[in-house]
Amino acid sequence: MIDVIQFVKLRPEVQAELEARYRVHWKDKFDAVAGIVRAAVTNGHSGPAPELIDRMPRLEIIASASVGYDGIPVEYARSKGIPVTNTPEVLNDDVADLAIGLMIMTARRLVASDRYVRAGRWPQEGEYPLAQRASGKRVGILGMGRIGRAIGRRAEAMNNTVAYHSRHPVTDVAWRHYPDLVELARDSDFLIVIIPSTPQTGKIVSKAVIEALGPTGILVNVARGAVVDEEALVEALQSGKLGGAGLDVFVNEPQVPQVLFGMDNVVLQPHVGSATVETRRAMSQLVLDNLDAHFAGRPLLTEIK
Repeated sequence: MIDVIQFVKLRPEVQAELEARYRVHWKDKFDAVAGIVRAAVTNGHSGPAPELIDRMPRLEIIASASVGYDGIPVEYARSKGIPVTNTPEVLNDDVADLAIGLMIMTARRLVASDRYVRAGRWPQEGEYPLAQRASGKRVGILGMGRIGRAIGRRAEAMNNTVAYHSRHPVTDVAWRHYPDLVELARDSDFLIVIIPSTPQTGKIVSKAVIEALGPTGILVNVARGAVVDEEALVEALQSGKLGGAGLDVFVNEPQVPQVLFGMDNVVLQPHVGSATVETRRAMSQLVLDNLDAHFAGRPLLTEIK
């Protein structure tokens, strides 16, 4: 059997299939099996780091159960002739749903008003303060890949005007392209962030972008924490320079700036963009399908190019 090392678990039903087809070793046994493993199963956060790759002389493929791959040294692996696969497409709808959900939840203060009811404050204090609409507004999207398109379609269905910023205009969408991100933020009521985390996109949502969004604007991040200047974001929320934020991702996950916990204009999620049973199973299956294709000599389904 072919030896595989796992840095993360797959969904139970797919994990069983993996273990039936391959000899699986867990990362805590790395030192004992580094010389024999031919494949690594991981996700976008869990490596393996270059020094671990160097210690696996027979490694042929790294299969990741996520779309993002900022924690995997893809270029280094490629330089060693090791392809890396990820799981695009299968999570588009779930992440887009969450982005719109966070937009609505933050604008309408749904989490804070839920707490208001649960705390028994409604009978004592009366009607909850008014919130903002989430329809008929201007939605800016940072990033116009597959998920950005799915977000845009949902936002447009809510009677919102959609615009976007990306490195280059996208030819198959009719929404307005803004070459300048600050200008897009200035012209948006909501700014939804859905771009990969790369050295080029680090803190691309800068203090200037955040302040351009303004005291009634709402930032939604379903990308990666590193693409937002988190310190500037916290400062803007504290000072009232930004109206609110719906956040699924953070710089030092699972650590979240505690100052955000007490803010009623902020909705926090524990990085659950793709966290549905259906999607996580599909992501796990795609990992297994890529392994099967590689060792059968067939083209990989979703190699990162």
